Amino acid sequence: MSQYNIALIVGSLRKDSFNKKLAHALTGMAPKDFTFTQVRIDDLPLYNQDDDANQAASVKRLKSEIQAAQGVLFVTPEYNRSMPGVLKNAIDHASRPYGQSAWAGKPAGVIGISVGAIGTALAQQHLRNVLAYLNVPTLGQPEAFVQAKQGLFDAAGNIGIEDTKKFLQGWVDQFVAWVKIHNA
Repeated sequence: MSQYNIALIVGSLRKDSFNKKLAHALTGMAPKDFTFTQVRIDDLPLYNQDDDANQAASVKRLKSEIQAAQGVLFVTPEYNRSMPGVLKNAIDHASRPYGQSAWAGKPAGVIGISVGAIGTALAQQHLRNVLAYLNVPTLGQPEAFVQAKQGLFDAAGNIGIEDTKKFLQGWVDQFVAWVKIHNA
């Protein structure tokens, strides 16, 4: 059996982030041959092209973790109808210098949770646009725009609403198949 290491990138820095909780719940739904490594993005300097020739240690670590992964799972909130700046900063760092992108060819899934009725639909769309440019094959269907509701997470951090759990399990199953297809 092959083992798949997935780089998990949560676009929120907040300690009690709904997206961190969702990421934890989703990783628990994956099969045993999938492991997830949360990639740290909170210590990256702001991207500056002047630094491409001498990237910070945190940037080199980020790129190394992405390169070592067989796929990427983005779990993002929506800030002002787009992806958070900290996530875009990480994407920019790992894509540089030009021609040395760590993202190219890495299969990805995009999901997120918000208190709003449309979840993180616009943030996900913006993220998908950026990933398309970076040659990241991104799972298109099913889309998942999760709304944070009372009881969504149980005391252990798992999905506590049965219909939502069933839907998200289907999403995880499709993501797993996507990663396997792109690593065949």
